[in-house]
Parts: sequence; structure tokens; C-alpha cells
Amino acid sequence: MVMKKVITYGTYDLLHVGHINLLRRARELGDYLIVVLSSDEFNAIKHKTAYHCYEDRKMILESIKYVDEVIPEYNWEQKISDVQDNNVDVFVMGDDWKGQFDFLKDYCEVVYLPRTDGISTTKIKSDLNMGSSTK
Repeated sequence: MVMKKVITYGTYDLLHVGHINLLRRARELGDYLIVVLSSDEFNAIKHKTAYHCYEDRKMILESIKYVDEVIPEYNWEQKISDVQDNNVDVFVMGDDWKGQFDFLKDYCEVVYLPRTDGISTTKIKSDLNMGSSTK
């Protein structure tokens, strides 16, 4: 039997149920799930600030039963080589990225999964700021 490999990408900061749902559904599409985790340097290029550093986010992801391997993401351009170098069969992203990675269809199946309603890291950060007050 040939192992079916799945790959997904993200920052995975402030882990929440939406992340777990995406990872679970991605893993259900194959036998082995690779998560390509945005490095701190790449987040800076994207003008994103993660609360947790790369190493902590990596450790958290590696402890999730759906995740088989975590590798770093350094730039937008590495996706084709990641797919080829890791013999990936299925590329998975949230449907907020629908159409953005269709160029990978030349290399593997591309699947956009629906996001979990009502939850996102952006919402969590916003909600936490609402709870603070200045004196």
C-alpha cells in the first residue's frame, strides 16, 4: 500500500478549535500529515506577529495526534518544492485561500476546507484586547 501524504501551511499561533478541525480534516484526506509552519522571519515579511515563537508553535503542533511532521516555511515560493521533495499527494488550505494555490494542481490534488465558523486567531486577539482597560 502506498502512503498518501497531505500538506498544509500556517502560522498556528494561539491554537484554537478551528486549527484542530482543519488539521483533523486534512489528516483524514491521507495517511501522513505534514504541517509547514511559518517561521518567525517569514511572519515578519508577511507583517504578522505571532504571540508564540516558532519553536514553541512547532512543539505545540508536534503534540497534536493528527500531525506527523512539522517543517519550516521561509517564503511564499517554496510550496512547489515542498510538494515535490516530500512526495505530497494532497495540498490543503482553509477556504479563505480558495483559488490562491490552484497552480499546485500541476503537482498534486488541491483541497480548500471550510473554516470553522465564529473562531479565528484574529478574533481571539481582538476579544482579548476588548477585555483590557487602561487606568
